[in-house]
Amino acid sequence: MNTSDIKILLVDDEPDILEIVGYNLRSEGYQVFTAENGNEGVKTAQKINPHLILLDIMMPKMDGIEACEKIRNIKSLENVIIAFLTARGEDYSQVAGFDAGADDYITKPVKPKVLISKVKSLLRRMKSEEKLDTTTKIGDIIINRDEYVVFKGDKKISLPRKEFELLSLLTSKPGKVFKREIILDSVWGNEVVVGGRTIDVHIRKLREKIGDSYFKTVKGVGYKFVLEGSDI
Repeated sequence: MNTSDIKILLVDDEPDILEIVGYNLRSEGYQVFTAENGNEGVKTAQKINPHLILLDIMMPKMDGIEACEKIRNIKSLENVIIAFLTARGEDYSQVAGFDAGADDYITKPVKPKVLISKVKSLLRRMKSEEKLDTTTKIGDIIINRDEYVVFKGDKKISLPRKEFELLSLLTSKPGKVFKREIILDSVWGNEVVVGGRTIDVHIRKLREKIGDSYFKTVKGVGYKFVLEGSDI
């Protein structure tokens, strides 16, 4: 896919951000669409079906958290990449953003070259995921990478992109302890700066949705996936 085919939606209530970030993205050849608040952002996303959404958190009419949740509940947009672009502090914004279904988090102010690098990194991972068409079965859990869904027995579980990628990584080698730095590099990429709590937040959400007993913490090292009743 050429850059000219890629649609990016930029949602922010600051005219300077829309102008500067939009200019830099267009200079790379991307199709750039803009919206000035969350409500307008959701409507525009439904209309254009973008590949990537850069979404501010603090906005009038509808904030980024609510907009993200609404977008994730729209069938045609459930797999779009969403990265929050915000100046807010790490603890609330990152946790709330990931809980709402965001894939990434970019802190303002951000240098144009850094922003473009991160956008390219996100889009590269999207392209690599499009090539995966396998279905993995482990115990009573089935992971369908084509549809980005997980089945536990007869129950269908829809996961945000990063939770899905984290589950896919851990289940690729049951019993193997994945170090935190390996998880960050594999799921978020070494170009993305995320807080230390990011992995913990995602593991907590997976435990709530899949089952607590499947995920084991190895203190000071990382996490591993185990089958229920297994000693590994």
